[in-house]
Amino acid sequence: MSDQPSEASRPPEKPGAADTPRPPEPPAVAEAADTPAANEPGPSEARTAGAPPADTARPSPAQAYDGRRQPAQAAQQAGQPGNPWQHGAGAPVAKDDGMTARLRPPPPPLIRPAVLGSVLATALLSALFLSDGLGVNLLIVAVPAALAAFFAAQAAGRRLRPWTATWAVGGLALLAVPALRDAGWPTFLAVVSAFALGSLALHGSRSWPGVLIGSLGLFDSVVPGIIWGVRGVRARASGSRANWGVTLRTTAVALVLLVVFGTLFASADAAFAELLGSLMPEASVGAGPWRTLLFALGLAGALAAAHAAAAPVRWDGLTVRPGKPRGRAEWALPLIVLNLLFAAFIALQLVVLFGGYDKVRDVTGLSHAEYARQGFWQLLWATLLTLLVIALALRWAPRGGTGDRTLVRSVLGPLCVLTLVVVASALRRMDLYVDEYGLTRLRISVAAMELWLGVVLILILAAGVFGARFLPRAVAVSAAAGVLAFGLISPDGLIAEQNVQRFEDGRSTSIDIDYVKDLSADAVPALDRLPEPERSCALRIVQNDVLHDDTPWYATSWGEARAKEILEKRPVKGDGSDCYRVGREGTRDGYDPDDGYDPY
Repeated sequence: MSDQPSEASRPPEKPGAADTPRPPEPPAVAEAADTPAANEPGPSEARTAGAPPADTARPSPAQAYDGRRQPAQAAQQAGQPGNPWQHGAGAPVAKDDGMTARLRPPPPPLIRPAVLGSVLATALLSALFLSDGLGVNLLIVAVPAALAAFFAAQAAGRRLRPWTATWAVGGLALLAVPALRDAGWPTFLAVVSAFALGSLALHGSRSWPGVLIGSLGLFDSVVPGIIWGVRGVRARASGSRANWGVTLRTTAVALVLLVVFGTLFASADAAFAELLGSLMPEASVGAGPWRTLLFALGLAGALAAAHAAAAPVRWDGLTVRPGKPRGRAEWALPLIVLNLLFAAFIALQLVVLFGGYDKVRDVTGLSHAEYARQGFWQLLWATLLTLLVIALALRWAPRGGTGDRTLVRSVLGPLCVLTLVVVASALRRMDLYVDEYGLTRLRISVAAMELWLGVVLILILAAGVFGARFLPRAVAVSAAAGVLAFGLISPDGLIAEQNVQRFEDGRSTSIDIDYVKDLSADAVPALDRLPEPERSCALRIVQNDVLHDDTPWYATSWGEARAKEILEKRPVKGDGSDCYRVGREGTRDGYDPDDGYDPY
């Protein structure tokens, strides 16, 4: 049966309306007008209740905005979704207009029981598992929250897009870093990046403002999500109180059976009791307020994710107007001068890249440490400033036609290539400096950042050849992939491995015990190879943290578990009195400890 009203039920037209041609609607708008909303009554129910026909429905703000565009622009953009997830047709319309109308979507449909169940599971798991630290528990809590967002998006008529799946899978993969590594700094980067990717998965942004703001857009859905959840619970509770009673009785009976028979089995078998005790989180009265706060945070976070999935803010509606185009000479001359300066500098850097530091010492008289200190940070800043120059140059670039595009590519392309050589020079300096004095957290961090900046330059070069449509999302993916790789390689383990290897090869007469003893449990496998007393001095603090910690399984990383196994087999020796003179001969890390200066 057709959803369109009959001729008799149509409202009378205004005078002159029949003679005025209506502008053609885009296919997406026409399809939305013919499809009922997920939370609205069907056609038969609407006719029974005397609802107005579909043709009298007020157009959504997004449709009204599209109608105000130029006909050619509207025809070009018709059928192109504004988000990687497509919105369901017939959703309730917003009543505002202007900029807010472009950003705010229609209100989401009534919250479904599957969404409520997933949200409640997220809150309960947050209260039970997140109070003891971070580990695999983050993945345990993230799964029901992701299901809540999926069910809410499905109810709103959104469908999964490739980029949305990329953000979601990347966010879950980043949450594996706390489960594998004990070090806090890569864990923090991974958790923050996972939150950003999850927010991008919910909002589906593709432009520069959309990617930058959309990565934090989940905060905007916290209050609307709570209001949406409360209204949904009230609506469903008032219409199905009998079902709620059945649910509560069933849950109570299941809990009673689990407690009674679980207690009996635990008292009958000690192995089962130990297994049950290790799996179940500990509950204490003193931790009640903290667990209540975690329950509230998990509830609010899951509701915010579900609301953003059902009705995401269209951050791509924020547009940045391009700058005023400059003349060719005015625009190109400063950049050509900058290219010549880069070329002159790189001509000298080829000596370092191919001649080595022996050639540099003959020319400059600087030692390895002095030359690396003198240049790495300056080259890092030069790379950052070059990216800023490229962004500003693209903003004011001439846009007259094919000749202007060729000029922009011929000027900015060489600048990107020359900057890549600067990146290689900076990484070469850091590599030789580390080979001479060892690896530290700061050194590996800034080297990783410089390497990522090189990847960004390669993406800009690719955008100049194939188009910049995917550049914002490609940069975001490269950043997330870099954080994931940084966590998976175990920075603390790599630092310990490099310093131990230098000590074993005889390139260093001693190892810096004061530094390596503060590394996390990820460094234990490498530090375990040290001879005594260096081994015991380096592992004493880690052993006290690992062996005397009663952290449950869900908050224990794989790095901690492996360190605990190693130290239980070979505990440290002595009382630590001989550690005051170990690793303190001469200079340390390439600088004199008395000068108070260490750039890395």
